[in-house]
Amino acid sequence: MAKSGAVWGIDIGQSALKALRCRPHESDEGRLVVEAFDYIEYPKLLSQPDAEPEEIVRDAIATFLERNELKGDHVAMSVPGQAGLARFIKLPPVEQKKIPDIVKYEARQQIPFQLEDVVWDYQPLAGGNQEEGYALETEIGLFAMKRDQVARSLEPLRRAGIEIDYIQLAPLALYNYVCFDRLGELLAEPYDPENPPRSVVLLSLGVDTTDLVVTNGFRVWQRSIQIGGSHFTKALTKELKLTFGKAEHLKKNAAKAEDPKAVFQAMRPVFSDLVAEIQRSIGFFMSNNRGAELSEVIAVGNAMKLPGLQRYLAQNLDIPVKMADEFDALAGGSVTAQPAFQQNQLSFPVAYGLCVQGLGRAQMGTNLLPDEIVMQRVIRAKKPWAVAAAAALMAGLAINYSGYVSAYQTVDVENDWKQALSQSQQVAQRTSGWTSANQDQKTKFDDVLQIGNNLASNVDGRLLWPELWSAINAAIPQDKRPEEERKQTAEDVSSREEIHITSLDCKQFDDLSTWFATVSPIWEEAQQSRDRDAAATPTTDPAAEVDPAAEGAEAAAPVEPPVDEYGGGAEYAEAGGAGAGPTGPGWVIQLRGHHFHNSRGGLIGQQFVRETLIENLISGKIQLPDGEIGPDGKPELIDVTFEELGIGYPVVVTKRRTVSVEYDPEALEGEEAGRGRRTALAESSPRLGGRPGADAPAVPELWKLQRYDFVVQFSWKPTLRHSRDLARKGLVDGAAEAEGY
Repeated sequence: MAKSGAVWGIDIGQSALKALRCRPHESDEGRLVVEAFDYIEYPKLLSQPDAEPEEIVRDAIATFLERNELKGDHVAMSVPGQAGLARFIKLPPVEQKKIPDIVKYEARQQIPFQLEDVVWDYQPLAGGNQEEGYALETEIGLFAMKRDQVARSLEPLRRAGIEIDYIQLAPLALYNYVCFDRLGELLAEPYDPENPPRSVVLLSLGVDTTDLVVTNGFRVWQRSIQIGGSHFTKALTKELKLTFGKAEHLKKNAAKAEDPKAVFQAMRPVFSDLVAEIQRSIGFFMSNNRGAELSEVIAVGNAMKLPGLQRYLAQNLDIPVKMADEFDALAGGSVTAQPAFQQNQLSFPVAYGLCVQGLGRAQMGTNLLPDEIVMQRVIRAKKPWAVAAAAALMAGLAINYSGYVSAYQTVDVENDWKQALSQSQQVAQRTSGWTSANQDQKTKFDDVLQIGNNLASNVDGRLLWPELWSAINAAIPQDKRPEEERKQTAEDVSSREEIHITSLDCKQFDDLSTWFATVSPIWEEAQQSRDRDAAATPTTDPAAEVDPAAEGAEAAAPVEPPVDEYGGGAEYAEAGGAGAGPTGPGWVIQLRGHHFHNSRGGLIGQQFVRETLIENLISGKIQLPDGEIGPDGKPELIDVTFEELGIGYPVVVTKRRTVSVEYDPEALEGEEAGRGRRTALAESSPRLGGRPGADAPAVPELWKLQRYDFVVQFSWKPTLRHSRDLARKGLVDGAAEAEGY
């Protein structure tokens, strides 16, 4: 069925059903035309103890359908803000194409349910920009709602035969309303994150809750406050000993009460609580948005008509408070001039925002309608076309078949085609025999090849781990000076281009992409830094600045969260996004170590590790035997790159600073010797409770050095020597990976 181009925005609230029907303005893209509205007040509030919400809503929808025609129109509905989850996440600079993967990772972290149990959607907020394919200053709005809550919200409309096209959280519908109706000119200007435009506060006072939305058009923040109009009613029932119905009537007519002062005195605690919650929410927003400025508060909701509330809010918030008693971008003529619309205009902003989204004019276009419902409608809409296509195909096939049958009936198979059919059968038999013989030969070849591979694997497989040890040893930078040229001074130790590896661990993975998914941001960052260093090598490393507060601290004290075993730092795991990297089975090798090469004027901290160990693991090579014996009786050596060995993607998975440590140049080697020396010192030192003797060892002079601790991980997919030889000769495309090692 063709759509009319109009949209109904339906807001099923706690006290009434509000609806607007809008279509685009004929000449002004910045305006909408309202063609119809409806306001159906419930006989009781849905939250009243004796109310039956399902029956009340069902009756209101039935009344709405009796008064209005929805055929051919799109329909958008709202759900309360507290029924869903909203998160606003600032992304680091990232490739535009990787945003969906990162958002999905963030959704798993931020949503406290399994993604299969919720309906969720996201949208980048306005104001971000792109440079060379990278998204900068990007903030994502992530919204979710449990599937059972979505089903409960849709159920009364489904029973009434109303098909919903959009489901939106009420605070986001208010955001769409204020952007379209009040901030249109502001949004036409480019966004400057250093000098953002002034923000407005949208305050929607409902029956049980108050939605607070703060936005400058480009960025939005929202919170639901658990205080609403019914809290004023409950205060009256408690203080004045009234029934809920009488208290509600008295609240709406407080100015005409016999004793207005007593009425307002009873509601004063709720006034104070509401203002306190609003101030706390605005304070929290301001503390997280230092450069933000608030221009005004826009008040919506019929509960805002409570006498004295607007003035009380303005006095205590110290911000101008204005009622949304006019819709600047909504042309209505006789429709909006009706008394029922004028009396309840403060309750229509949510429905207004839903119409804005349904007509494609919204800043926030997320939709919490389940995908399966959308797919069912698409399939249902295409069924008539599918049936017609199937009927046309069947008719074509029938005509084609009848043509072949007619032609076949004119052929004398026995006399005209007998010899040709016999010859074709003979050819088919010979072809079948050749195919079978070819398959037998292929099977024999595969068996022989497998035997050869197994024999080669048994020999070459023993060399895999020794080759890895040799490669790691070759990659570790060492001081190449002779022993006699080295000086036993702190300055000499600090200038030595060497790295000390204290431990090596390994772990086997069924799929290396699991590991690489957590370290890919580090790898990509290092590659970008490597490209920049090709033009100009930096002499300092921001991640390796000496921490003045670390004097005397334990060596390798991390500034960032500690490294996760074979998983990258916790700070990187949040980034997600696997990108290109190793896949399939393999090993992750982990090296823990440190270096003292942290003197000023040269490479220090993590940068020294990148320029030496990491660079060697990426582009290094080593001489290994090729299996042949030379004329001198020794194995011939060839250059083998680390890439041919299957080593790849080395990353420094920790972010730490250099720390100041005391180093004993005369310390004995080994744990037992260390205990012996400490015992000797203790026995001879009065300070340590010992007694000095003639043979007491002298307390050694300690050097103060800057020590940098790190953890490096890289992938290893072992390759057999004979496989590398075949690849080098061009007989195979790349060395095959060794299995079972």
